[in-house]
Amino acid sequence: MSDITTYLTRNNNIESTHSIKCLIVNYSGKTIYSTNNDEDVIFPRSAIKIFQAIPFASSGAIKKYSLNKKQIALSCSSHIGEEFHLIELSNWFKKLKIPLQSLKCGIHNPINLASSNKLLLSGSKPNQLHNNCSGKHLGMLSATIMNKLDIKSYLDFTHPVQKDIRRKLEIFSESKIKKNNFSLDGCSAPQYGLKIKDVARALINLNKSIKNKFSYSDIIINLMSAILNNPKYIGGTNNLDSDLISISNKKIFCKGGAEGIFLFVHLKNNIVGVLKVKDGNQRALPSSLIAVLDKLKILPSERVQALKRKQIAKIRNHAGNIIGSIFTELN
Repeated sequence: MSDITTYLTRNNNIESTHSIKCLIVNYSGKTIYSTNNDEDVIFPRSAIKIFQAIPFASSGAIKKYSLNKKQIALSCSSHIGEEFHLIELSNWFKKLKIPLQSLKCGIHNPINLASSNKLLLSGSKPNQLHNNCSGKHLGMLSATIMNKLDIKSYLDFTHPVQKDIRRKLEIFSESKIKKNNFSLDGCSAPQYGLKIKDVARALINLNKSIKNKFSYSDIIINLMSAILNNPKYIGGTNNLDSDLISISNKKIFCKGGAEGIFLFVHLKNNIVGVLKVKDGNQRALPSSLIAVLDKLKILPSERVQALKRKQIAKIRNHAGNIIGSIFTELN
């Protein structure tokens, strides 16, 4: 059986291991590589934000509020709270003319350490816009306002915007989402469990949509163009998603999610991939993804090495001393 294992070493001894579920398929659905977890149900988390943004992008909000490409990309993002993110988010939010408390994503410090430290030193406290999912929530709220719906209940499973998102996920995945797979994400938005093979099918249809061979082409093309041309607005500086989009010269669309989720679409070679770290540890993702891209020749070796240089570092302690490394074996 094929398997992917990521190892963490200390003084050249293996200290920890992480197993990865993986499915790689081509445009026609033929399996290129599988760890035989295709039927496993996973919660794709933030990796499916482009699908969650479809009701927003089709609501007329982009035109009404004169939203730019960076703000459109942010609607699909898990931003790390850098200043350039917050500028665009704040400008978008002001146009909605609603209280900040209307965003029900919750509050946390910026994920980016420099931004978090700067906020602390300024004496200010984080607010809802600092939440890494605030762009998604602004998109949901924009769609809610455009359709003259209740903004207080915009996260309810029965809210028309959430029902629309659920329908879009079912259309793209070509599968019915079971009620027992309904759940909540970290930002309190509805989240759904899908089989790995159905997530892959959704990515195949996403790629077909870009080529005008599936539903919602104009909308998906608009969202995808915004992301590919503003990769730092999907994540941020030194973010795995942003780096892969840039290093691939926009040939790969990708998005990660909590608990070790990563999805990608090679837009030119028509290959899609789903990765899930079994124990949910995010630290295994860069190494495992790079091993997959390299082993299966999904990216040229020089591009893989460029990504490796940006994303894979020696393991250091708090004093800066190198104490180990991380690497992945793919069989």
